[in-house]
Amino acid sequence: MTNEGASKTIVVGYDGSEESHRAVQWAAKHAILRDCSLHVVHCSLWVLLSHNRGPVPGVADSGLERAAQKVLEEGVALAKETVPELDVHTTLLHGMPRDHLAHVSAGAAMLVLGSRGLGGFMGLLVGSVSLELAATAECPVAVIRADDNPESFVLLAVDDSGSPAALEDACHFAEATGADLKIVHVLHEPAGYRRLRDPVEDYPEAEALLDSVMSRARHKAPGITVDGELLVDASFSRAVVKASQGARLTVVGTKGHGVIKGTIGSTAHAVLHHAHSPVLVSRRKAEPA
Repeated sequence: MTNEGASKTIVVGYDGSEESHRAVQWAAKHAILRDCSLHVVHCSLWVLLSHNRGPVPGVADSGLERAAQKVLEEGVALAKETVPELDVHTTLLHGMPRDHLAHVSAGAAMLVLGSRGLGGFMGLLVGSVSLELAATAECPVAVIRADDNPESFVLLAVDDSGSPAALEDACHFAEATGADLKIVHVLHEPAGYRRLRDPVEDYPEAEALLDSVMSRARHKAPGITVDGELLVDASFSRAVVKASQGARLTVVGTKGHGVIKGTIGSTAHAVLHHAHSPVLVSRRKAEPA
């Protein structure tokens, strides 16, 4: 697939799991709302395990290659069942999803992934492939664990920069769905610190930043309702996760400055694991050095 017209395409990874079922359904619904086509991609791992992927002699519709094709066909059927009029195209690839999906989705409107973590293990609920792609893809990445509030608001968390890429993505979603947009900015307050004054009076610069972001949101998406809240907490991610309760989508940016190359920041990492909604990490193609 070339990148021509990729920005009008939503790419979704499908592997037959329950998590990827939810991802395809979510991606299909949002593709039609945003006037995008849907590109369903299945990455078969059989190439890593066996060189003999052809049909079994005398057994119709058999073989590892055919099994991979069936998974892809199942993903397409699920998308069409969700949104019958949707334009859906497919790609079957062989190898690790993290290697292929970043390339296939470069320049797309969005890459949608399911969460594949081992629920409850050290509290981490998001699989390694989703985490890696959220850190390396060259387009916004949505990770879907549940979709419990499809008619609710879009939550946008902004940092001191105003998170311009995340703001743009959140406005696109709010406009496409008709959802209200709630913008939060979190101020760090050390544990045990006691405020004696009203927090808005204490932090006029932060309040001004929040007002500025809200103004830009209203300019970008004049038809939506925009609300804002200044939060004060010892943990930025904890405050965002708490605010995500009841949201249809939580949008966060990432500076991509993890200590380890290919990692996202600690806030986006924590929100991906613990948010009460689908999470969109607002990534963009890296600028040349």
